[in-house]
Amino acid sequence: MATAETVPSPPSSSYENQYPSIDPTTFDLIVCGTGLYESLLSAAAASAAKSVLHVDPNPFYGSHFSSLSLPSLASFLHPVDDDDRSPLSSADKDSDDDAVFDLLRRRLYSDVETSGSFPEPSKGFLVDLAGPRFLYCSDAMVDLLLRSGASNHVEFKSVDATLIYWEGKLCPVPDSREAIFRDRTLGLAEKSQLTKFLRLIQNHIASEESGDSEVQGVDKIPPESMEMPFSDFLKSKRLPPKIRAMIIYAIILANYDQEDVESCKKLIKTKDGIESLALYTKSVARFPNAVGAFLYPIFGHGELPQAFCRCAAVKGALYVLRMPVTALLIDKETGKYKGVRLGSGQDVFSNQVIMDPSFKVPSSIPPGNIMHKEKASSFSGKVAKGICITSGSILPDSSNVLVVFPPKSLYPEQSTAIQVLQLSQNVAVCPPGLFVVYLSTPCNDAILGKEHINAAKNALFLGTEVEKSDGISLSTNSEGAEGENKPVLKWSITYVQDQEQASFGAVCSCPMPDENLDYRCIMETTKKLFTTMYPEEEFFPASRAPDNTEEDDSLPE
Repeated sequence: MATAETVPSPPSSSYENQYPSIDPTTFDLIVCGTGLYESLLSAAAASAAKSVLHVDPNPFYGSHFSSLSLPSLASFLHPVDDDDRSPLSSADKDSDDDAVFDLLRRRLYSDVETSGSFPEPSKGFLVDLAGPRFLYCSDAMVDLLLRSGASNHVEFKSVDATLIYWEGKLCPVPDSREAIFRDRTLGLAEKSQLTKFLRLIQNHIASEESGDSEVQGVDKIPPESMEMPFSDFLKSKRLPPKIRAMIIYAIILANYDQEDVESCKKLIKTKDGIESLALYTKSVARFPNAVGAFLYPIFGHGELPQAFCRCAAVKGALYVLRMPVTALLIDKETGKYKGVRLGSGQDVFSNQVIMDPSFKVPSSIPPGNIMHKEKASSFSGKVAKGICITSGSILPDSSNVLVVFPPKSLYPEQSTAIQVLQLSQNVAVCPPGLFVVYLSTPCNDAILGKEHINAAKNALFLGTEVEKSDGISLSTNSEGAEGENKPVLKWSITYVQDQEQASFGAVCSCPMPDENLDYRCIMETTKKLFTTMYPEEEFFPASRAPDNTEEDDSLPE
């Protein structure tokens, strides 16, 4: 299940006979695409003893969650027009019992721009389509990796350090009491305030977990405070702006300006902020060989869908790569979904189908087969992304580093956080001496989103010339953290990813990777999709976990 090097061209009827014949032809579930959502659902269904056919038109696993070489990345991001794909002739003909509805592909990436030339060897890089992204050491995805046995197929390294861009400088974000007192960028008053606040949070979490509503001699967070905006709660604790920004944007990883309570698109309440702080606190030092709260998979995030595909295959799921799906089959008498037509012209049948988000289901399909689209909570539907290759580290003597630009840290109009993740050779994604850097920010408009990405690149790297859309130059000094020279930018690509939300019904559609750095929302949506399909089944029941996945300490390399 290795990562592939190329993206295939659309199929044509001239080589239909090159596709394998699939036997049996009837399954409980057909899954089209091997993205993380689809792979999780395939493995969960197979674990629940459902028969599963899992197909993908690509020769590699991962779809929009894949890790690709640089040449393959450029090929994947270039949009494919619906008119560019000619359905197979067999897909145009109804059978006596079934109506055939052709599937087309939608554009999901746009505004692709590259700068520089591929560093050699270009195939020595693996880059994530869904980057930047990582896992909290204690989040539900890590627990699922252990419970399902998928952790046997993937290894991890920890993120070494977290930095926040504040007043034109990169400042470390301390993750423990010891780190707070070692920090040279915080004053004594700030250290005392942050320590006191973290103690309050830890006591609150401990009392919640123990069920003890009172802790002698310790101030508790009153219930009425739990529903107020988290930024207001932090202000009530007299925390200075820099500490508030660290907590909101670098620890609980908010995307939108939480100080602007009236217009914030995803306002975080205190109860949600406390929940995220609890996750972060539990993640720090969970594994003895992980230095911080975050993990990154060796060989990239494309390893995660592959790991769950392996779990599904062990449970009996049938996998066929390079196999496109060209049409949906609808029973003429009942108007209900019945199966799919493959690129080979073969019809296969199931009670349920899960579609990759790049598939466009025709609007003429009878109602009732696809239910409502899952509503994104005020998210506009675009994520601006950047991938850079640099010749040095953002933070000297550190390999894998998270950098967060809070809203308004680059210029007043910046309403979203910009998140940056630097990775090195120790996670096997680039050759020695070079680094892969991901940048991401949600946006309403592609031009504005790319402007944010370019401004962050200009603040971090040499070799960038960035100008805002209004013609105002964004200038920063040529030194990085602690006076060190900035790394040199050798190659970069920026692009905009559309968001597609999940839909439900006999024909389910999976979402695109969301705008978040972690996997919490992905896990919630996947569970919802599985429960909708199989309400009587448990999502990866613990009783079926392999015996060799009990030791948490074995997860990171």
